[in-house]
Amino acid sequence: MIAAMLNRERINSPNYDQGLLWVVLILLGIGLVMVYSASIVIAESDKVLGNNSSYYLVRQGVFIAVSISAAFVVFNIPISWWQKMAPYLFLLGLAMLLLVLIPGIGRVVGGSRRWLSLFVINLQPSEFMKLFAAMYVADYTVRKAGKMDSFTQGFLPMVAVMVLVGFLLLREPDFGAFAVIAAISISILWLGGINGKIFAGLLALLPVAIVGLIWSSPYRMQRVIGFMDPWADPYGKGYQLSHALIAFGRGEWFGVGLGASVEKLLYLPEAHTDFLLAVIAEELGFVGVLTIVGLFSWIVIRAFGIGKESIANERYFGALLAQGLGVWIGVQGIINMGVNMGLLPTKGLTLPLLSFGGSGILANCIAMAILLRIDFENRRLQKGLPV
Repeated sequence: MIAAMLNRERINSPNYDQGLLWVVLILLGIGLVMVYSASIVIAESDKVLGNNSSYYLVRQGVFIAVSISAAFVVFNIPISWWQKMAPYLFLLGLAMLLLVLIPGIGRVVGGSRRWLSLFVINLQPSEFMKLFAAMYVADYTVRKAGKMDSFTQGFLPMVAVMVLVGFLLLREPDFGAFAVIAAISISILWLGGINGKIFAGLLALLPVAIVGLIWSSPYRMQRVIGFMDPWADPYGKGYQLSHALIAFGRGEWFGVGLGASVEKLLYLPEAHTDFLLAVIAEELGFVGVLTIVGLFSWIVIRAFGIGKESIANERYFGALLAQGLGVWIGVQGIINMGVNMGLLPTKGLTLPLLSFGGSGILANCIAMAILLRIDFENRRLQKGLPV
């Protein structure tokens, strides 16, 4: 009888990770509120937007609604389909990165050519390339499992592909997206069993490559100089960072109150996108920032937990993809937070699931739907049910 009750309880248990779903929805909700708070003055002062204070709120609300709808569709697609389509999606991502660089097709904003104009919205291919790269590297690692110890047959082909991706991203330029994709790829290769000596050599070369990229680009060098001492030129190179730090300082433990930020009053550039965390810090204080960090930590920990469960079920593509998605959210979140806090040089990376932007929200929601699908299939297998 006890065995029957336990079996019935196992069968009737939730088919998906409800905690993970709620964390994602809470982050989306916090993002909607904070984007509105951070963008009210920006929208009111912009004649092009019709001085409409709710402009960014409405658009972000639409982005979230569309993204959740897309995530629902994606959740119902088996992981085996994504594995089969991984190479083709990766080629699609490369094609979009090429299109962005073509004058007249790629749209230039703020000196960077990162967007494809779809009339109603601007599509940012690099956001989707993070997802496609995670899928491709996971599929590649599974297919080449027997050759991952080989430098020429296992490691070199992947490096060649990622160098191509890096070249296209740096032409935009989008160093931040390249850093995230590199982190995803390296992590999946390591988790997939790449030779330890090759991995150690790769890690040793990374600092050299990063220094070379910074040294070869005047605008990156200027950002590093501004990062090293933002107060040396607070009205020039250090303007953005100095105002972000002021926002953090004003927030103290519990913040100045929702909507009461001073820095968002046209002092802090990109307050509703790249520097949304600074507004959160000012209005909600250390407690608010700690809450955001805790919610992101939950996603990353669960992603690796889901990956571990997939390994136990011998579903290696799902395991590597889940862990790669966790690395994506974790690394991009750390970089954005580090930039806001003055721990890293300024990069054009948004805070996942929170910052304003249709492409980012859509790609993040699709990634979370796939993560939930991997967990769903794990639970079905554990119950002895068909996937």
